[in-house]
Amino acid sequence: MEIRDFDHYQEVLLAKSVMVDQAARREAVIDVVKKAVSERVGDKGQPVLDEGLIDTVTNLVEIPWGICGSFDEKFLALPDEALITSMREHQKYFPVKDSQGALLPFFVAVNNTDVKNKAMAANGHERVLRARLEDGLFFFNKDKEKPLADRMADLTGIIFQRKLGTMAEKSERLVALASFLAKRLAPDMQEEAKRAAQLAKADLLTEMVGEFPSLQGIIGRDYALLDGEKPAVADAVHEHYQPVRAGGQLPASLLGAVVGLADRMDTMVGCFAINERPTGNKDAFGQRRLALGIISILRHHNVHISLVELAEQALQGYADKVTPAEDTLEQLIAFIRLRFENDLIASGMKQEVVEAATSAGFDDLMDCLARIEALDSMRNREEFAVLAGSFKRIRNITKGNLETGVDPALFAEEAEKELFLTCTAVQEQVRPMIENRAYSEALAAMLTMKEPVDRFFDDVMVMDEDLAIRANRLNLLTGLGDLVRQVGDISRMHVE
Repeated sequence: MEIRDFDHYQEVLLAKSVMVDQAARREAVIDVVKKAVSERVGDKGQPVLDEGLIDTVTNLVEIPWGICGSFDEKFLALPDEALITSMREHQKYFPVKDSQGALLPFFVAVNNTDVKNKAMAANGHERVLRARLEDGLFFFNKDKEKPLADRMADLTGIIFQRKLGTMAEKSERLVALASFLAKRLAPDMQEEAKRAAQLAKADLLTEMVGEFPSLQGIIGRDYALLDGEKPAVADAVHEHYQPVRAGGQLPASLLGAVVGLADRMDTMVGCFAINERPTGNKDAFGQRRLALGIISILRHHNVHISLVELAEQALQGYADKVTPAEDTLEQLIAFIRLRFENDLIASGMKQEVVEAATSAGFDDLMDCLARIEALDSMRNREEFAVLAGSFKRIRNITKGNLETGVDPALFAEEAEKELFLTCTAVQEQVRPMIENRAYSEALAAMLTMKEPVDRFFDDVMVMDEDLAIRANRLNLLTGLGDLVRQVGDISRMHVE
């Protein structure tokens, strides 16, 4: 057979039940799944169209044919996620829910061939699923015999990391760190944070997580509720794993965020302390992902916390296990900072703006983000460009000088007197703005120094032969630089 063109090629293969166009095949998968549900359940049910499963099934079939099967309603006693995981992850079946979001005892399998006897085909799928659900129900009922809290002691049998101890020891550190965070952020939930942290890893020992590892945290939440724990605590047990991946769902509650931050920081500090740091070809515990998780959680909940203080607190938990290098925490914060910078730059923020802010201080990530936004909003103003150029000169001239004490009696030029008075006035003006993180307003006030700075450089010789006068002028400029660096090092910014 001669193939005339690509369209003809697709027609020929479609006649042989092979759909070449992947996008069309994907749409066909969605259509046959919806049709199968409609034929079996009517308008009472809708398929759960998970994007990942759609993609997987699209790549498994040449042309899709949908079969809607059912299962015994007794299996609806299983937690929804256990049912969904059994169907979606293991069998590649689409679950079915009603209009209220409750699971129905139906599923859709997508076959690669059409079948004449759909009932027989459905029966085959049902037998396979039934066996897996029977196992799940057995594990679920067995797990319910032992409360989640009673499993915590058994965490001594799970190694977290050879040099860092067991999961029981990690849980103890997690409780301490979550308590520390809660005390700083929301003291009234400190006890709930400690309880959620205690239970956070207990479901690792359940039969359900042993069978379905992706359910860790999810099953923990369900069992915590069955055990009578507070709903907020149960939700935090689940949420502390979020986000599972970059761009994934984030903890909805601050309690879940607190336990999640504590968990990630504990892992990262421990790994850095034993020099298990990410390299080009290995990343123990997925530390790049953990760092992005910390960043995402802080941003999502607008959490102001000292990263250095949090890391120091986490390191105390390893006092009896490791002797870290002196620069351990410095390297850790630098690693998180780099992830933060790269993430913002990838989202479209100018690199020079990001680095101008982070180089002036990164300890409070949300404070740093506020300064980045302020710098970005002001960068196109004409006077800002001129002032940034002047600050490049200031940075170069004052390099190595840390003194800021100024003696007005040593002023010999009007321009330096004017700059000193302006700088002093602006310093007083912006102090409450800086304290309230009104950084755009602070920058706008600092722009009033443009003219005095210009006159200073036009009329004053900084490197005077008189060493006292020279030092006084250097100190004046150093203080001016320190004032602006409360927002960012604008000398790093390229402006026209």
